[in-house]
This record gives sequence, C-alpha cells and structure tokens, in this order.
Amino acid sequence: MTDNEIKLKAIAALTALRGGATEGFVSDLLGEVIPDQFVVPANGTPQEVGLAVLRQLSDPLSALITGFILAFDAVADAYDEAGSEPSSEEILQQVALGLAREDAGPDDLGPDDLGPDDLGPDDLGPDGSGPA
Repeated sequence: MTDNEIKLKAIAALTALRGGATEGFVSDLLGEVIPDQFVVPANGTPQEVGLAVLRQLSDPLSALITGFILAFDAVADAYDEAGSEPSSEEILQQVALGLAREDAGPDDLGPDDLGPDDLGPDDLGPDGSGPA
C-alpha cells in the first residue's frame, strides 16, 4: 500500500466515524494499513528481528498519522475561516487540559490549572473570570 493510499485510509476512517460507522468498522479500516506479514532475518537475534518488524511498521504508521494531521488541518482551517468560536486552537487547548486533568489527581492541580468551569462561584474573582 502506498503512502497516499494509507493517508486516504486515515481520512476515510475519520469520515466514516463522523458518519456514524461503528468503531469496529473504523478499526478494521485502519488495520488494513498494518502489514499481514513481516520479513525478518532468519538467523537474526531477537533485537534484529524486533528492529526489522519495527521498521516495517513505522512507515505505514507514519503515513497514517500524516493522513490524520492533513485531515485535521483542512477541517480546522475551514472551521477557523468560518469565524467559529471557540477557535480550533482553543478547542485543542481544552482537550489538552481535559487529558491533563484525567492524569492528575486533585492534589496535583493548583488554582492556575483550573478553568472557570472547574471553580465554584465563591472561587471566582470579581469579574467572574478566574480564581479570586
């Protein structure tokens, strides 16, 4: 499978997912880019065999990631050009903060790590925008 065909699989997977396809269908679609067989040295050490497999996996996975990035960039550009709020950059920041919150326990977060939605009314400053 060529790099372009793999990139198209990434875009097809995103399109299918947004169109209501099942996760299983999308997973199968993406699984098509992974080689079914690997060429490894017959008398290779475990390290040589592992490196051979890794090299054969890295190219299709790299093309797949590139396809996702190309698709996201096109959608984000169209979204931002429409003047939608919040911007795609702000949405990505919100996603990153959500993931950081999942990894951090409540004791790991300070007031600067919290957004207005995480604070109660008594915790907000006079303008309601952040910690008092």
